[in-house]
Amino acid sequence: MRGVEQIPALYDAGLALLEATGLGRWRRWLVEGARGRTLDLGCGTGRNLPLYDGRARPVGLDPCIQTLRAARRRAPGAPLVLGVAERLPFRSGAFETAVSGLVFCSVSDPPQAFSEARRVLAPGGTLRMLEHVRATSPLHARLQDAFQPLWTRFTGGCRPNRDTESAVRDAGFRVDEGSRRAQGTMRRFVARP
Repeated sequence: MRGVEQIPALYDAGLALLEATGLGRWRRWLVEGARGRTLDLGCGTGRNLPLYDGRARPVGLDPCIQTLRAARRRAPGAPLVLGVAERLPFRSGAFETAVSGLVFCSVSDPPQAFSEARRVLAPGGTLRMLEHVRATSPLHARLQDAFQPLWTRFTGGCRPNRDTESAVRDAGFRVDEGSRRAQGTMRRFVARP
């Protein structure tokens, strides 16, 4: 399904506004803790890629060729791979870190994608996540549910009413509570298999 997420100029314009109003700080946190070979899962237009420091060697993966082309312009030297989170084209244990920023809301099969993330992480590896999730307020959650079909169609796949944090735990990851931050429907945390 094609939507705003697959139109790089529109997607970047929206994210630039969000980053100027606070999301940028969360994005920097997301990449600052990455170490070693790092899978930037759902790298989109490559907004994370220039932020990695010398401790991480990022490899970007995204299912949309248009967004990968935008990522290539943003980070010319970064390896980029066309692929989906549910079938990662990497060997088991290939990465020390997996980074996922605003991705799992759009993944078709989150349990399979988390299983794949676990598979490609080396022993002792970490999953660093930034995601918007299902609201904790029952009223807000019902509004998310009501608005979700229209929003999913407009964006090309985003489902803002998912309980991604619970899905991470259900997939066998342990969330490091000391890393966890919540603000409204935004969550960031580090998890380990």
